[in-house]
Amino acid sequence: MAPGEQDGPSEAPESRLGFSLGRDHVSFDVDETVYPLEAIYGGSYLFVDRCFVFLSRPSPRVVNVRLTSRGPATPAELDALAGEFLNELLSQVTRLRLSQATARIREYYTAAALRAAASAPSVDDLLAELDSEELGDDPLEIQVPWEEKSGEKGTEPK
Repeated sequence: MAPGEQDGPSEAPESRLGFSLGRDHVSFDVDETVYPLEAIYGGSYLFVDRCFVFLSRPSPRVVNVRLTSRGPATPAELDALAGEFLNELLSQVTRLRLSQATARIREYYTAAALRAAASAPSVDDLLAELDSEELGDDPLEIQVPWEEKSGEKGTEPK
């Protein structure tokens, strides 16, 4: 028997994490009661540049995720890819729950900003206010032109 050959039928590679491994793909079921569909979509979106993502629904409230590598991959690499995907699902669920928990606060601040923008004076109002102001004394002589301060060309200041 040559090195690397096995006795009997060839067995499918096993996943350390319990995923179903195939040739260049890994698949697993995700329970929607634990991971909402929005979180599954968010995680899938972040993985589309690394692998092909296929989602299917084998039964109600269950989504099957199949990740297919873009090139040859070892079972260990596929196992790691699926593990990273599930970690990303946890991140997506946390973001989703945080977003839901703070929705009222964001709505309040958005409404307050819109109210403030609606009551802000217009540019014409601001220019009219500037025109109507009485300009006070100019102790630093900021309004005096340079020529008057320093005198005519080459002459001493007044």
